[in-house]
Amino acid sequence: MQETVLTGALEDYLETVYQLVQSRKLARVKDIARARSVRAGSVSPAMRRLADLGMIRYVQREYIDLTPLGEEHARRILARHRILTRFFREILQVTPETAEADACAMEHSLSAEGMDHLTRLFEFLRVCPDGRKFLSSFHSCPRIQPASAECMLHHRDGTEAIDGKGGTTRSVADLKPGQKGRVTQVSGEGPIRRRLLDMGILPDTTIELERVAPTGDPIWIKLEGMQLSLRRKEASLVSVLAA
Repeated sequence: MQETVLTGALEDYLETVYQLVQSRKLARVKDIARARSVRAGSVSPAMRRLADLGMIRYVQREYIDLTPLGEEHARRILARHRILTRFFREILQVTPETAEADACAMEHSLSAEGMDHLTRLFEFLRVCPDGRKFLSSFHSCPRIQPASAECMLHHRDGTEAIDGKGGTTRSVADLKPGQKGRVTQVSGEGPIRRRLLDMGILPDTTIELERVAPTGDPIWIKLEGMQLSLRRKEASLVSVLAA
């Protein structure tokens, strides 16, 4: 089946609906208009189009909710937004305002391959001892960073997200109900890895294992307040550091 292609503007609206549903359970046209700084009259046509595409449930003057297809697509957009924002902030060290604007501009066109390789960069920084040295050298090299006085051989501030601190990693499949873990790496290749990344399972996100089916498969997790279902095979590919 051919994948539904949304315009960048519709993806922005879908992302806003997702964030409102996540925080308030349901969204209204006036909430969306306020969040996007547009007139309510501009929101309704976009909502009708998203409803026609099967992304949302929408009846005029009533609440708006996501369909499973809409939630899946919104999570994919948001995952790209977050990895791009982290890249601009943590790697390139641009201002938060610039990082947010650039991520918004690029999230609509970032390919699955680009998403995969950006995530691999953060996995490298998270799990490889050389990642700390690499990033520290980049940030402190005066030949390319005018504000730096001298190169520094060690990481400057011990930031948890890239500090390589010790600890035992395990897979999400090995967690017990109620246990939480911070993602360090997503293994696997091809469609199964892309599915996990598109769900928002990214380095340094926190996962809580909620429950396991009596047969051991599937596994339900909580990610950013949302319940998601994983096959045990998928869960075994996600490495976490116990919280």
